[in-house]
Amino acid sequence: MQEASVVERIAFATLNDDFGTRQQMPLSFLRSGDRARIAKVRGKGEVHHHLENLGFVEGADVYVVSEQGGNLIIEIKGTQVALDRSIASKIITC
Repeated sequence: MQEASVVERIAFATLNDDFGTRQQMPLSFLRSGDRARIAKVRGKGEVHHHLENLGFVEGADVYVVSEQGGNLIIEIKGTQVALDRSIASKIITC
């Protein structure tokens, strides 16, 4: 019984270390090789709707495949998407 609770605590602590305790920042601040989770998507209208259609929704995991000058190639839900700096700044990660 005690072993199970130790495993649960370690798994929970690992999850919190990975995403739960990170400070929120725009996706445009991440660099090649970084992983993050989407906290929220700012913006209104067509841009917000388009990002949601691409999979940029709260709780989705993202991986930065490459970055150059703030422009990013992001892997999200098994697909790679290119974003310019202005759009990436509307996506808040943790």
